[in-house]
Amino acid sequence: MRTEYMDIFQKYMGSGLIVILFLAALVYLFFTEKRKPVRILLIYIPALVLLVYFNPLFYGIFYRVAGSEIYFRILWLLPVVPVLAYTGVTIYDKARDRAKLPVLAACMAVILLCGKTVYANPLFTPAQNLYHVPDYVVHVCDAIEVEGREVKAVFPKEFLLYVRQYSPVVCMPYGRDGIIYQGNPFYNLMESETIDAALLAEYAKGTQCHYIVLQEEKALEGDLADYDYKVFGRMDGYVIYEDLTIYKGL
Repeated sequence: MRTEYMDIFQKYMGSGLIVILFLAALVYLFFTEKRKPVRILLIYIPALVLLVYFNPLFYGIFYRVAGSEIYFRILWLLPVVPVLAYTGVTIYDKARDRAKLPVLAACMAVILLCGKTVYANPLFTPAQNLYHVPDYVVHVCDAIEVEGREVKAVFPKEFLLYVRQYSPVVCMPYGRDGIIYQGNPFYNLMESETIDAALLAEYAKGTQCHYIVLQEEKALEGDLADYDYKVFGRMDGYVIYEDLTIYKGL
Protein backbone atom coordinates (compact mmCIF):
# COMPACT_ATOMS: atom_id res chain seq x y z
CA MET A 1 0.00 0.00 0.00
CA ARG A 2 1.35 3.40 -0.98
CA THR A 3 2.36 5.50 2.01
CA GLU A 4 2.30 9.26 2.53
CA TYR A 5 6.10 9.57 2.58
CA MET A 6 6.26 8.11 -0.95
CA ASP A 7 3.86 10.81 -2.16
CA ILE A 8 5.97 13.47 -0.47
CA PHE A 9 9.14 12.07 -2.04
CA GLN A 10 7.51 12.02 -5.47
CA LYS A 11 6.64 15.71 -5.10
CA TYR A 12 10.23 16.40 -4.03
CA MET A 13 11.54 14.60 -7.12
CA GLY A 14 9.58 16.73 -9.55
CA SER A 15 10.40 15.31 -12.99
CA GLY A 16 12.73 12.89 -11.21
CA LEU A 17 15.77 13.37 -13.43
CA ILE A 18 17.94 15.28 -10.95
CA VAL A 19 17.15 12.84 -8.13
CA ILE A 20 17.92 9.85 -10.38
CA LEU A 21 21.21 11.51 -11.33
CA PHE A 22 21.93 12.11 -7.63
CA LEU A 23 21.30 8.44 -6.74
CA ALA A 24 23.48 7.33 -9.64
CA ALA A 25 26.24 9.65 -8.38
CA LEU A 26 25.99 8.08 -4.91
CA VAL A 27 26.46 4.61 -6.41
CA TYR A 28 29.41 5.81 -8.51
CA LEU A 29 31.13 7.39 -5.51
CA PHE A 30 30.48 4.30 -3.37
CA PHE A 31 32.58 2.20 -5.75
CA THR A 32 35.22 4.78 -6.70
CA GLU A 33 35.79 7.16 -3.79
CA LYS A 34 38.50 5.99 -1.35
CA ARG A 35 38.93 8.94 1.01
CA LYS A 36 37.06 8.33 4.27
CA PRO A 37 36.04 11.97 5.04
CA VAL A 38 34.53 12.33 1.57
CA ARG A 39 32.73 8.99 1.85
CA ILE A 40 31.22 10.07 5.19
CA LEU A 41 30.04 13.47 3.92
CA LEU A 42 28.89 12.56 0.43
CA ILE A 43 27.87 8.88 0.66
CA TYR A 44 27.10 7.73 4.21
CA ILE A 45 25.27 10.85 5.41
CA PRO A 46 22.94 11.05 2.35
CA ALA A 47 22.29 7.30 2.65
CA LEU A 48 21.49 7.72 6.36
CA VAL A 49 19.08 10.57 5.61
CA LEU A 50 17.27 8.42 3.06
CA LEU A 51 17.12 5.45 5.43
CA VAL A 52 15.67 7.63 8.19
CA TYR A 53 13.20 9.25 5.80
CA PHE A 54 11.88 5.90 4.53
CA ASN A 55 11.84 4.28 7.97
CA PRO A 56 8.16 3.43 8.70
CA LEU A 57 8.62 3.70 12.47
CA PHE A 58 10.28 7.13 12.25
CA TYR A 59 7.66 8.26 9.75
CA GLY A 60 4.79 7.12 11.95
CA ILE A 61 6.05 9.10 14.96
CA PHE A 62 7.43 12.20 13.22
CA TYR A 63 4.57 12.63 10.75
CA ARG A 64 1.95 12.40 13.49
CA VAL A 65 3.71 15.18 15.43
CA ALA A 66 4.88 17.51 12.66
CA GLY A 67 2.78 16.77 9.55
CA SER A 68 3.72 16.56 5.88
CA GLU A 69 5.05 20.11 5.53
CA ILE A 70 7.79 19.52 8.11
CA TYR A 71 8.44 15.90 7.08
CA PHE A 72 9.12 17.15 3.57
CA ARG A 73 11.99 19.26 4.90
CA ILE A 74 13.98 16.19 5.90
CA LEU A 75 14.76 15.86 2.20
CA TRP A 76 16.41 19.27 2.28
CA LEU A 77 19.23 17.58 4.21
CA LEU A 78 20.23 15.64 1.09
CA PRO A 79 23.42 17.25 -0.36
CA VAL A 80 22.24 16.92 -3.95
CA VAL A 81 24.28 19.79 -5.39
CA PRO A 82 27.59 18.95 -3.60
CA VAL A 83 27.32 15.28 -4.59
CA LEU A 84 26.61 16.08 -8.24
CA ALA A 85 29.33 18.73 -8.36
CA TYR A 86 31.94 16.49 -6.73
CA THR A 87 31.04 13.54 -8.96
CA GLY A 88 31.31 15.68 -12.07
CA VAL A 89 34.70 17.06 -11.02
CA THR A 90 35.90 13.53 -10.17
CA ILE A 91 34.91 12.17 -13.57
CA TYR A 92 36.53 15.19 -15.26
CA ASP A 93 39.73 14.75 -13.24
CA LYS A 94 40.02 11.05 -14.17
CA ALA A 95 39.48 11.67 -17.88
CA ARG A 96 42.46 11.79 -20.23
CA ASP A 97 43.60 15.22 -21.38
CA ARG A 98 42.03 14.82 -24.79
CA ALA A 99 38.71 13.74 -23.26
CA LYS A 100 38.47 16.39 -20.54
CA LEU A 101 36.62 19.00 -22.63
CA PRO A 102 34.02 16.53 -23.99
CA VAL A 103 33.48 15.14 -20.45
CA LEU A 104 32.98 18.64 -19.07
CA ALA A 105 30.53 19.49 -21.85
CA ALA A 106 28.66 16.21 -21.29
CA CYS A 107 28.35 16.83 -17.55
CA MET A 108 27.01 20.33 -18.12
CA ALA A 109 24.59 19.13 -20.78
CA VAL A 110 23.22 16.35 -18.54
CA ILE A 111 22.56 18.76 -15.68
CA LEU A 112 20.95 21.31 -17.99
CA LEU A 113 18.68 18.69 -19.54
CA CYS A 114 17.64 17.41 -16.09
CA GLY A 115 16.29 20.76 -14.89
CA LYS A 116 14.69 23.98 -15.98
CA THR A 117 15.32 27.63 -15.33
CA VAL A 118 13.99 28.99 -12.02
CA TYR A 119 12.47 31.88 -13.97
CA ALA A 120 9.92 29.44 -15.40
CA ASN A 121 8.37 29.12 -11.94
CA PRO A 122 4.88 30.69 -12.01
CA LEU A 123 5.60 32.27 -8.61
CA PHE A 124 8.56 34.21 -10.01
CA THR A 125 8.03 37.89 -10.73
CA PRO A 126 10.66 40.49 -11.62
CA ALA A 127 11.70 42.67 -8.67
CA GLN A 128 9.62 45.85 -8.49
CA ASN A 129 11.64 47.55 -5.75
CA LEU A 130 14.73 47.19 -3.53
CA TYR A 131 12.81 44.99 -1.09
CA HIS A 132 11.99 42.35 -3.75
CA VAL A 133 8.32 42.33 -2.82
CA PRO A 134 5.36 43.49 -4.94
CA ASP A 135 4.76 47.25 -4.90
CA TYR A 136 1.24 46.83 -3.54
CA VAL A 137 2.69 45.26 -0.37
CA VAL A 138 4.99 48.24 0.16
CA HIS A 139 2.23 50.80 -0.45
CA VAL A 140 -0.36 49.15 1.81
CA CYS A 141 2.06 48.42 4.64
CA ASP A 142 3.46 51.95 4.56
CA ALA A 143 -0.10 53.32 4.68
CA ILE A 144 -1.16 51.40 7.78
CA GLU A 145 2.05 51.48 9.82
CA VAL A 146 1.89 53.39 13.10
CA GLU A 147 5.14 54.88 14.40
CA GLY A 148 6.34 53.33 17.62
CA ARG A 149 4.14 50.23 17.78
CA GLU A 150 2.85 47.16 15.97
CA VAL A 151 -0.43 47.02 14.11
CA LYS A 152 -2.35 43.96 12.97
CA ALA A 153 -4.10 43.57 9.63
CA VAL A 154 -5.71 40.74 7.70
CA PHE A 155 -4.75 40.48 4.03
CA PRO A 156 -5.69 38.48 0.92
CA LYS A 157 -3.44 35.46 0.29
CA GLU A 158 -1.21 37.25 -2.24
CA PHE A 159 0.15 39.37 0.65
CA LEU A 160 0.92 36.57 3.08
CA LEU A 161 4.39 35.63 1.88
CA TYR A 162 5.58 39.22 1.67
CA VAL A 163 4.26 41.29 4.59
CA ARG A 164 6.58 39.76 7.19
CA GLN A 165 9.45 40.08 4.69
CA TYR A 166 8.85 43.79 4.26
CA SER A 167 7.58 45.11 7.59
CA PRO A 168 8.52 44.00 11.13
CA VAL A 169 5.65 45.99 12.67
CA VAL A 170 2.69 44.84 10.58
CA CYS A 171 1.35 41.61 12.09
CA MET A 172 -1.22 39.16 10.71
CA PRO A 173 -3.75 36.80 12.33
CA TYR A 174 -2.37 33.97 10.14
CA GLY A 175 0.53 33.58 7.74
CA ARG A 176 1.63 31.14 5.04
CA ASP A 177 0.18 28.32 7.13
CA GLY A 178 -3.22 29.56 5.97
CA ILE A 179 -2.23 28.89 2.37
CA ILE A 180 -0.68 25.50 3.13
CA TYR A 181 -3.25 23.95 5.42
CA GLN A 182 -6.36 26.00 4.53
CA GLY A 183 -7.98 24.94 7.78
CA ASN A 184 -8.20 28.44 9.21
CA PRO A 185 -11.83 29.68 9.02
CA PHE A 186 -10.67 33.30 8.88
CA TYR A 187 -8.45 32.52 5.85
CA ASN A 188 -11.22 30.56 4.16
CA LEU A 189 -13.64 33.45 4.66
CA MET A 190 -11.16 35.97 3.21
CA GLU A 191 -10.69 33.78 0.12
CA SER A 192 -14.38 33.01 -0.43
CA GLU A 193 -16.14 34.40 -3.47
CA THR A 194 -18.56 36.48 -1.40
CA ILE A 195 -17.65 37.59 2.12
CA ASP A 196 -20.20 37.91 4.91
CA ALA A 197 -19.42 41.32 6.43
CA ALA A 198 -20.80 40.36 9.85
CA LEU A 199 -18.66 37.22 10.05
CA LEU A 200 -15.61 39.09 8.72
CA ALA A 201 -16.01 41.74 11.41
CA GLU A 202 -16.41 39.05 14.06
CA TYR A 203 -13.18 37.28 13.04
CA ALA A 204 -11.23 40.53 12.66
CA LYS A 205 -12.32 41.89 16.04
CA GLY A 206 -11.74 38.52 17.67
CA THR A 207 -8.10 38.55 16.51
CA GLN A 208 -7.61 42.27 17.31
CA CYS A 209 -7.03 43.33 13.70
CA HIS A 210 -6.80 47.09 13.27
CA TYR A 211 -7.28 46.82 9.50
CA ILE A 212 -8.97 44.64 6.92
CA VAL A 213 -7.48 44.69 3.41
CA LEU A 214 -9.66 43.43 0.55
CA GLN A 215 -9.51 43.43 -3.24
CA GLU A 216 -11.71 46.21 -4.60
CA GLU A 217 -13.70 43.72 -6.68
CA LYS A 218 -14.33 41.42 -3.72
CA ALA A 219 -18.08 41.01 -3.12
CA LEU A 220 -19.28 41.87 0.40
CA GLU A 221 -22.59 40.67 1.77
CA GLY A 222 -23.50 43.51 4.09
CA ASP A 223 -21.68 46.72 5.01
CA LEU A 224 -18.61 46.85 7.25
CA ALA A 225 -19.67 50.37 8.28
CA ASP A 226 -22.41 48.71 10.33
CA TYR A 227 -19.69 47.08 12.46
CA ASP A 228 -17.63 50.21 13.26
CA TYR A 229 -15.39 50.18 10.20
CA LYS A 230 -14.54 53.01 7.83
CA VAL A 231 -12.68 53.09 4.53
CA PHE A 232 -9.13 54.10 5.47
CA GLY A 233 -7.82 54.21 1.89
CA ARG A 234 -7.77 52.72 -1.59
CA MET A 235 -4.63 51.84 -3.52
CA ASP A 236 -3.33 49.39 -6.12
CA GLY A 237 -6.73 47.72 -6.46
CA TYR A 238 -7.27 47.20 -2.72
CA VAL A 239 -9.54 48.75 -0.11
CA ILE A 240 -8.29 49.23 3.45
CA TYR A 241 -10.93 49.20 6.20
CA GLU A 242 -10.04 50.55 9.65
CA ASP A 243 -11.64 49.35 12.88
CA LEU A 244 -12.72 52.47 14.76
CA THR A 245 -13.03 50.61 18.06
CA ILE A 246 -9.35 49.59 18.40
CA TYR A 247 -6.93 52.21 19.68
CA LYS A 248 -3.62 52.33 17.79
CA GLY A 249 -1.81 54.99 19.80
CA LEU A 250 1.06 54.55 22.25
